[in-house]
Amino acid sequence: MVAYLPRHNDPFVQFVRKMAGGFRVLHLVRPFLAFLPEVQSADRKIPFREKVIYTVISLFIFLVCSQLPLYGIHSTTGADPFYWMRVILASNRGTVMELGITPIVTSGMVMQLLVGSKIIEVDNSVREDRALLNGAQKLLGILIAIGEAVAYVLSGMYGSVSQLGTGNAILIILQLFFAGIIVICLDELLQKGYGLGSGISLFIATNICENIIWKAFSPTTINSGRGAEFEGAVIALFHLLITRTDKVRALREAFYRQNLPNVTNLLATVLVFLIVIYFQGFRVVLPVRSKNARGQQGSYPIKLFYTSNMPIILHSALITNLYFISQLLYRKYSGNFLVNLLGMWKESEYSGHSVPVGGLAYYVTAPSSLADVLANPFHALFYVVFMLSACALFSKTWIEVSGSSAKDVAKQLKEQQMVMPGHRESNLQKELNRYIPTAAAFGGVCIGALTVLADFMGAIGSGTGILLAVTIIYQYFETFEKERATELGFFGF
Repeated sequence: MVAYLPRHNDPFVQFVRKMAGGFRVLHLVRPFLAFLPEVQSADRKIPFREKVIYTVISLFIFLVCSQLPLYGIHSTTGADPFYWMRVILASNRGTVMELGITPIVTSGMVMQLLVGSKIIEVDNSVREDRALLNGAQKLLGILIAIGEAVAYVLSGMYGSVSQLGTGNAILIILQLFFAGIIVICLDELLQKGYGLGSGISLFIATNICENIIWKAFSPTTINSGRGAEFEGAVIALFHLLITRTDKVRALREAFYRQNLPNVTNLLATVLVFLIVIYFQGFRVVLPVRSKNARGQQGSYPIKLFYTSNMPIILHSALITNLYFISQLLYRKYSGNFLVNLLGMWKESEYSGHSVPVGGLAYYVTAPSSLADVLANPFHALFYVVFMLSACALFSKTWIEVSGSSAKDVAKQLKEQQMVMPGHRESNLQKELNRYIPTAAAFGGVCIGALTVLADFMGAIGSGTGILLAVTIIYQYFETFEKERATELGFFGF
C-alpha cells in the first residue's frame, strides 16, 4: 500500500486550510449583500458642476425629511430625553428624521473600533474585503435603525403604544426605518464620487448652522415674564430699539437678556468661528520623495487638528450616554444615593427639557454663563480639566484605532515607495513619532479649550456644535478648492 502524501497545491488541502484557518467574521455578511441597498460607483469622472448638483439635491432631500412630520404619532410633548444628542446627530424631534444620522454614525464607529483593534481582519488592498466591510457597516446601520425605531415607540416618546394602536406603532417604525435607509444611501451617493465630501459631515454642519441662524433671526415670540419677546437675537435687538423709549436700557437688554439668545451670544459665536478657522492653518509639512521616480517630490502635512473633530464627537457621545442613563435612573430611583451621585435633574421652565443640577452629570456640563463660573468656581474648574483631559485622551486613542498613528503612516508611505530626504527608511516611523502623537494630544487639548471658551462665552449652538460646524465647513472648503483646481487645471485655465 502506498501512502497518500498531499501536496501543498492539492485542491483538497487548500479547501481544508481555507475552512480551518481562512474563515473570517466578514464572510458572514456575504449572503446579505444581494439584499442591501447599494449605490453603484461612478463609472466615469463626474464633472465638478455635476458633483455640486448631486450634493445640493442630497441636502435638499435631507432638509425635507427633517421637516416632514411622522404620520401616526400621538404627541411629542414633555421633556426630550435625547435633547443633548440632536446637535451632533442632525435629528429633528417628531419628524421623519427623528433618528438623524445616529444609525450610520454608530455603525461606522463600531466597525472602525473592531477593525482597529484587529477583532475583524480587513485587507484594504483587496477589493472583496472593502466591499464586505462596507456591506457589514451598512447592515449594522440598518439593524441599529430598526432597533432604535422600536425602542423609540416602546419607550412612549410618541404616546403609549395602547394610545397609538398596533397599526400606527408599526407605521411609525417603518417610517423611521426607511428614513434610515435614505440617509445611508445619500451618504453613500456622495462618498462614491457623485458628490462632495460625505453625507454625515454635510448633514451635521447644516443642522448646526440652521440652529445658529434660527436663534439669530427667529420671528417666534416667547413670553418669559417681561412680555412677548422675539426669540431671534438680531430681530429682538431691532424690536427693543424701536419699541422702548430708553434706548440704553433696550441695548443692555438685547445684549444680556437671560434664557433667550442675545447679541453677546451671537458675537461670541462669530468670534469662535474666526478663532477655529485661524487654528485650522497650523500644520507641520514633512518633505517626502519617491525612491523609484527620481526628482518626484511631495509632502506629508501634519495638522494641529490631526484627528479633526473626532475627539469632540467621541466626547459628546460619552456625555450623551451619561445624560441618557442618568435621566432614566433619576426618574425611577431619585432617592437612591448612587443614582444622585451620577446625576440629579430638574425640568427647565424655559427650554422644556431636563437640566442637570447635581452629581457627575452636572459637573461635566458647561457652566451656562460667566456669572455661573464666578458663582461656582469648582464646577467650572472640574469641567475644564475634564474637557481638556477627555479630548486629549480620545484624540490619542483615535489615531491608534483609526489607522492614522505614526506606525500606520510609515507603513503607508513605505507601500507607496516614499522616503524622507536625509533619513533612513528604517527611521521613518521614529521621525513621524516626533510629530503625530504630539499633534494628536495637543490638537485634542486645543479643541477642548476652544469648546470651553465657546461654552463660557455663551456661544449659540454650544461649543461642541460650533467646533463641529467650523471643522466640517473648512474641510468642505478644502475639498471644494481641490475639486475646482483639478477641474480647471493646475494653473486655473
